[in-house]
Amino acid sequence: MGMKDQFQDKAEQARQKAQQAKEQAQQRGRQGQGPGRDRMRDEESDRLQQEESDRFDQDYDV
Repeated sequence: MGMKDQFQDKAEQARQKAQQAKEQAQQRGRQGQGPGRDRMRDEESDRLQQEESDRFDQDYDV
C-alpha cells in the first residue's frame, strides 16, 4: 500500500468517525438531551470533517 492509499484511508476513517459522531449527536437530540449541545457537536463534527478534507486536499493538491 502506497503513501497515497494510506492518507486516503485515514481521511476516509476520519470522515466516517465524524459522520458517526454527527449521527450520535442527532440521536441524543431526538432523546431530548439538550439540542443546543447537539448543535455545537454537529458544528464541531462538520468543522473536523472539513479540516480533515482540507488536509487531504493539500497533501494531494486536489
